[in-house]
Amino acid sequence: MKSNNIKQLFTQYKMLALLIAVAIIWGFFSYHTEGGFITPRNLSNLMRQMAITGIVACGMSLVIIAGEIDLSVGSLLGLLGGVAAVLDVTHHLPLPATLAVVLAVGLVIGLFNGYLTAYLGIPSFIVGLGGMLAYRGIVLGVTGGTTIAPVSDDMVYLGQGYLSPTLGIALGVLLFVVAIYLIFQQRRSRAAHALDVAPVWRDAAKLAIIGVVLAAFIITFNDYEGIPLPVLLLLALLGIFSYVTTQTVFGRRVYSVGSNMEATRLSGINVKSIKLWIFGIMGLMCALAGLINTARLAAGSPSAGTSGELDAIAACFIGGTSMRGGSGTVHGALIGALVMASLDNGMSMLDVDTYWQMIVKGAILTLAVWVDVSTRAGKR
Repeated sequence: MKSNNIKQLFTQYKMLALLIAVAIIWGFFSYHTEGGFITPRNLSNLMRQMAITGIVACGMSLVIIAGEIDLSVGSLLGLLGGVAAVLDVTHHLPLPATLAVVLAVGLVIGLFNGYLTAYLGIPSFIVGLGGMLAYRGIVLGVTGGTTIAPVSDDMVYLGQGYLSPTLGIALGVLLFVVAIYLIFQQRRSRAAHALDVAPVWRDAAKLAIIGVVLAAFIITFNDYEGIPLPVLLLLALLGIFSYVTTQTVFGRRVYSVGSNMEATRLSGINVKSIKLWIFGIMGLMCALAGLINTARLAAGSPSAGTSGELDAIAACFIGGTSMRGGSGTVHGALIGALVMASLDNGMSMLDVDTYWQMIVKGAILTLAVWVDVSTRAGKR
């Protein structure tokens, strides 16, 4: 019990440390841009940029928690975004048909990657590396090596549209009500199982913080145009993935596979099937990210998604997902994605040379992995 309490405290403080890091990064860039970094317009752009990495990081977090890795996601994102642009611009498919085809192709490719890894025994690192090269080659063939533009207004709306201020306020109220319900349910469940229940003041303080954050979130976006639709999609995915990983049998099995695959297999769980569907979900997330990226740029570019796999993997590691598997959270990965997007956005505003941006991001990734290694070594 004591070990579990220490682990829980460590996890909470790690999330707090990440949020403090985000605050420091925002403060630094705000100071050096004379407040330009934290204007509603720039924060809206920042969150829209972060949404693409965040969508991929949702799937990548499951892959890494299960003890695998997928290096093909950047190229797959570019390929599926290119397919969406070709279907929309060249073949003039209606938006629902384009969405269905791209999502189906993403799922099939993800399942194919999972089949190679789980059933044929090819290491996921090699499958991802091969996919990184192959999918990039296919997107060059699909697009002819040229940018496909302009996409239809309906598709552009997916990446550049906003939720109206009134609906944004309604969403904020709804999310706060959901937070109250979840905390109440948690207290009732713990009491029913004769477990320790947190003091009322602690849960009240938690709700107060959630309320302040939601209010700041809604007010900031409404001061510009409203909540960007990609951000709305990311919030929905956060809720779905958080529920799946914490409240479903599948989610518990994902952690079990990453913690001890052999023991999980001996307990009668179909490990191969779990890994197959994890990669299938990863393919779906690449499809969503590719669609949003094409919609945001209003074009399908053959270079889209370049280094996307590195940003997604870095987001997961920065957010506390262990490189050894068996540990991590989706919300942590999204905070990591926010860190990466904030660095990209801030350094671009300061006209920092590209090579310095790459050095900084590489150093932060290395630091995140070192923290994971050192803390796990300390638990032994």
